[in-house]
Amino acid sequence: MEKYLIIWILLGLLFSSFFGYYLYYYKVKQPTKINLVLAIIRSLAIFLIILLLINPTIPEKVLFPQKTKLSVLVDNSSSIKYFKKDSLVKHILESLKTDKKLNKKFNIDYYSFGNKFQLNDTFNFDENQTDISIPLKRISKIQKNTTNPILLISDGNQTLGNDYQYVKIKEPIFPIVVGDTSKYKDVKISQINVNRYSFINNKFPVETILQYDGDQPVSLRYSIEKNGKIIFNKQVNFTKTNNSRILKTFIKATQEGPNLFKSKIQSLKNEKNKTNNSKNFSVEVNNKQSKILIVSSFYHPDLGALKKAIESDKQRKVNIEIISNEKNQIDDYQTVILYQPDEKFNLLLNQLNSKKLSFVLITGSKTDWSFINTKSLGINKKNINQLENYSAAFNSSFLTFSQKNIGFENFPPLLDYFGELTISIPHQTLLFQNINGFSSQKPLLISTNERNHKKIFLFGEDLWKWRSSSFQKDNSFQYFDKFIGSIIQYTTNKKIRDRLDLEIKPSYNINSKILISAFYVDENYQFDNRATLLLTIVNKDTNEKSILPFSLFDSSYQIYLNSLNSGKYEYILTVEGQNISKKGSFVVNDFFVEEQFTSANSNKLGLLAKKTKGELYFEDNYHLLIDKLVNDNRFNIEQKSKEISTSLIDKTWMMLFVIFLLSLEWFIRKYFGKV
Repeated sequence: MEKYLIIWILLGLLFSSFFGYYLYYYKVKQPTKINLVLAIIRSLAIFLIILLLINPTIPEKVLFPQKTKLSVLVDNSSSIKYFKKDSLVKHILESLKTDKKLNKKFNIDYYSFGNKFQLNDTFNFDENQTDISIPLKRISKIQKNTTNPILLISDGNQTLGNDYQYVKIKEPIFPIVVGDTSKYKDVKISQINVNRYSFINNKFPVETILQYDGDQPVSLRYSIEKNGKIIFNKQVNFTKTNNSRILKTFIKATQEGPNLFKSKIQSLKNEKNKTNNSKNFSVEVNNKQSKILIVSSFYHPDLGALKKAIESDKQRKVNIEIISNEKNQIDDYQTVILYQPDEKFNLLLNQLNSKKLSFVLITGSKTDWSFINTKSLGINKKNINQLENYSAAFNSSFLTFSQKNIGFENFPPLLDYFGELTISIPHQTLLFQNINGFSSQKPLLISTNERNHKKIFLFGEDLWKWRSSSFQKDNSFQYFDKFIGSIIQYTTNKKIRDRLDLEIKPSYNINSKILISAFYVDENYQFDNRATLLLTIVNKDTNEKSILPFSLFDSSYQIYLNSLNSGKYEYILTVEGQNISKKGSFVVNDFFVEEQFTSANSNKLGLLAKKTKGELYFEDNYHLLIDKLVNDNRFNIEQKSKEISTSLIDKTWMMLFVIFLLSLEWFIRKYFGKV
C-alpha cells in the first residue's frame, strides 16, 4: 500500500475522532457513558464514509488468454459473381464463422475489398474493380509488428493498383483460390493506344495490342469500325509461342468533333469469354492548322527541344527567329513563344498585346525581369541576382485543358532567378514550384485568358532536360511532346473562352466511375464559388432523364456519375439563374473489366503465399486450411498478464454498515432524550 494512502487514512481517522469528540464532549458539561458510545458510533460512521471516498486499492496481476487475430479478406468484386462463385464464397465464410475450434483459437475480422476496402461481414459481389495490394498493405499496418495470419479469398485477378505479388508484408498469407483454374483458349484486345486529339484530314495512329492464349495456330480477322462501317481490317496469325501481336495503322480524320470507333477481333471456336474481343475508343478531331514562332535573343538547347516537340504533330510548323529591333511579321502565326525576353522584346510585346495574339512566355537565367515588370503582363517578380533550381509538382485540379501527370516530379529542376513572384490576373496553375523537396505552392507554369487573350507563363529554362528525362523514363518522347502540344493547342485555339467550361470525355466504360468537372467564372473572369450548377442527362435509348447538382471542390465543380447503363447520352449543363449552358453527348460502352478474365490466377496467389510463408488452398479443399490454422503452433493462444487495482473494501456492505451506525445513533439519542 502506498505511503500517501496510509497518510490519508490516518488523517481520516483523526478527523472522524475529532468530529465525534467535538460533537459529544466539547460542548457537554457532564458527559456520560452514553456520550462516549455516541461519539464512538459517529466517529466510526464518519471514518467509514471517508474510507469510501478514499477507496483504498492494491495492485494485482491477472493472467488472461490472448487469442491470435485472423484477418479474412474477401474479394467483393463482380468477377466472383461472373465466375458463379458467390454462393461458394458465402458457404466458405459460413464455415469459418461456425467452426468452434477456429473461433476458440482466433479473433476473426472480416474485410471486403474491390475498388474499396472496409471492415465488413456481408458481401454482394458488385464492385466493378479489384485492388488486392491496398488491403494487404492496410492490414499489415493495422497489425503492425505482429505475424498474425491473413486469409485471402479471391480469384487472384486484379484490375487496379500495384501488383500484389510484390507487396512487402511480413504476415503469412493463406489464399483460397475461387474460380475456374483451368486454362481456356482465349483471344483478347489487351490495349489500344491512340492520341486523344487529331486534326481534320490528318491521319492519326492507332496501336492495338492483341493477345492469344492457346496451343493451336489460329488465323483471326481484326477490324476497326466507325458507325457500323469497317474502315480497317487485317488477318492476324497466332501460335502458342507467337501469342502477342502489336498492330499499327493510320486512320484519316474526316469528321470534326468527337469520333467514336470500335475495334474487334474475331472470336475463337467455343471461346468462353467473348467480352474482351472488342473495345471502343474515341478521338477528338479539330479543324485547325497552326504556325508557331519562337523568338529569342540567343541560341539555347530549349529552342530545338520546343521545335521538335511542337512539330511532332505534322499539323504544326515552327520557325525560330533571333529578336531584332525591327517590327516582326506575326500576322501569319497563331502563337508566339517568347524565350527569356529582355528589352529587345519591347516592340514585339506591344504588337502581341495590340493584336491580342496569344503567346507563351518562358523565363530563365538571362531574363530581364525589370523589363517584364514594366509591361503590365500580370506577373511581377522581385528578384535578386541569384539563380535557383525549381522542380515541378503537378496540380491535379488544373482544368484549363486536359493534361496528365507525366512524371513532372521526377524531371530535372528548371533554372530561374530567385525572388517573390506575384500574379495579379486570373489564372490556373498546372505546375507548382518545388524547392529542395519543399512544395512552395508558388506557380511554375500557369495559364491565363483575359477576354480571349491567352497566355502561358513558364518560370524556368532547361526544358530540353525534361524531354531527355521523359525519353529515358518511357523510351519515347511522346509524353513530353503531348504536354507541349497541349500548351500550343490551348494558345492557338481562337475560340472565345466561355464563362462555363466542362471537362468530360466522349466515352466511358460501364460501371466505371465517371468524374465530370466544370469551371465557372463571373463576368470579370473570376472563379465563382456561389453558383449552382446542374447537369441534365438523357438516355437516348430509354429517354430516361436525370437532373443532378454539382459539388464545389477547391476551384472547380465536380460530380460523379455511377451505375449508368450502356448506351448514348445527351447532357445539358446549366447555371441556375444565368442564361449560360453547355450541351454535348457521350457514350457508355458495354465493357466490364471484371469480365475480361477467363480463369482464376492461382499462379500469382501461389507465389504470394510462398513468399510470405503461407500456403495456397483451392475452393474444394478449403477445410484443410481450417485444420492447418487450428494446428499451426505459430498462432497458439498466448497467456498475457495485466495489472489491475483491487479495492480493499466492499462499497455495498460498507454503505449498509454506515446507514446502520447512523440509524443506531439516532435510536440511542431518541431513547435517552438526546434528540
